[in-house]
Amino acid sequence: MRPATVNTDVTSDPLIFIIAGEPSGDQLGAHLMDGLRVETGGRVRFAGIGGDRMTEQGLKSLVPLSELSIMGFLEVLPSIPRILRRLRETVEAIRTLKPAAVVTIDSWGFTGRVHKAMIDAGMDCPRIHYVAPMVWVYKADRVHKVAARVHHQMCLWPFEPPLFEAAGLPSSHVGHSIIETGAGTGDGAAFRARHGIPETAPLLAVLPGSRRGEIRHLLPVFAQAVARIQRVHPELHVVLPTLRHLREDLERRTGDWPCPVAVVTSVADKYDGFAASSTAIAASGTVSLELALARVPHLIAYKANWISVVIFSRLVKVRFFDMVNILLDRAAVPELLQHRCTPRQVADQALALMVEGPERTTQLEDMALAVDLLRGDGSPPSRQAARQVLAHLRSES
Repeated sequence: MRPATVNTDVTSDPLIFIIAGEPSGDQLGAHLMDGLRVETGGRVRFAGIGGDRMTEQGLKSLVPLSELSIMGFLEVLPSIPRILRRLRETVEAIRTLKPAAVVTIDSWGFTGRVHKAMIDAGMDCPRIHYVAPMVWVYKADRVHKVAARVHHQMCLWPFEPPLFEAAGLPSSHVGHSIIETGAGTGDGAAFRARHGIPETAPLLAVLPGSRRGEIRHLLPVFAQAVARIQRVHPELHVVLPTLRHLREDLERRTGDWPCPVAVVTSVADKYDGFAASSTAIAASGTVSLELALARVPHLIAYKANWISVVIFSRLVKVRFFDMVNILLDRAAVPELLQHRCTPRQVADQALALMVEGPERTTQLEDMALAVDLLRGDGSPPSRQAARQVLAHLRSES
């Protein structure tokens, strides 16, 4: 599908309509808005849908982000009439405002419908999607649906563009947003000073996930693993980054651990804690990329109820679950999943990574390689994405 006429002259203050459907997309949208301002010298305007982060960048959201950010099949059902109404309102706003481009971010269930409605209404505005649907995990045939609805796909993962280009959709790797989080810029010495941790004491980062179900399954395993590690390293300290609303519960749950535990909730404390840590044990997820940026050797561990595992295994076909391993297509980071997620195995793997040796050295090298693969052309991902958007602007009459 060919885009509308390209116009790279942005001196006319183009209007970019950006749609984010959930908090992670809101953060990406805020970075993109900032990147567009830098690339145009401030000669750009915005409209669309976003949350707090995009609002801070000056967006007046068409609808509250909370109305679209709904997880789970049963939870979505009662909200369908409202979501469909918001869809109609969004498309009507695009028709009225006639933006130079529409950029949708993730949330393909909603944003894909926006693109289809624009096509059905005969709108020729350039349509760009940011964050490719994970067709390499499940529902591979979605590449054709995406290709039929958008002009360009901006991908976070370097191996994604060929998957969509094979279906005729021009795609680009713009670097992963994790690069701009600051995860690798923490101040470890300041963290130790704030929390009274001796300079020579080993510090272990423990990350049991952000959902209560994850914490319920993983924290008891991590607690017993920490006890095993503490017997080998009596001066052990733990930092446990979490969300603000979980802090009180986690402080209670870790109150009887055999070593001091600093439960922190700010992003700065989290990244300073990473900088001070020698090793980490973590639930599977994006945090593995943050740890890689911070150069913290780590393992991932995860267990869920057996029904979820059966359903997940039928839907998802991937060799690895850790994001560093997916990037490298090999087991650089230990994965202790389900029956392997035991206190003994978690402790043994963590202990092996805490000391200088081949396992620690090799993983540090592998993490650096994975991070390099995420950088795109080396400039900030938000700037790379901004340049792609500007390259697809419609000529204004």
